[in-house]
Amino acid sequence: MALYAARVFVVGKVQDVSFRSFTKKNADLLGLKGFVKNTSDGKVEALIEGDKDQIETLIEAMRIGPDGAVIRKIDIEWQPYSPVFNDFKVIY
Repeated sequence: MALYAARVFVVGKVQDVSFRSFTKKNADLLGLKGFVKNTSDGKVEALIEGDKDQIETLIEAMRIGPDGAVIRKIDIEWQPYSPVFNDFKVIY
């Protein structure tokens, strides 16, 4: 198991479409830790910790998103793993 962290920014119609709840649900199913939040410029930001394959699976789900979401771009910054989080949270 290769442990990593990824900071992900999702651009498009991603606010007011339950994108954060969608991300949390999938992160929980995959056993990932971190957070997801809206940004003031209309993006969604996530910091995800865990197994790299599971993180990639979550990012693929985020590329599709929930009904109503329109994903234009996803920026991913891979980072060294440092266990900061105990679970996956939605930040409001």
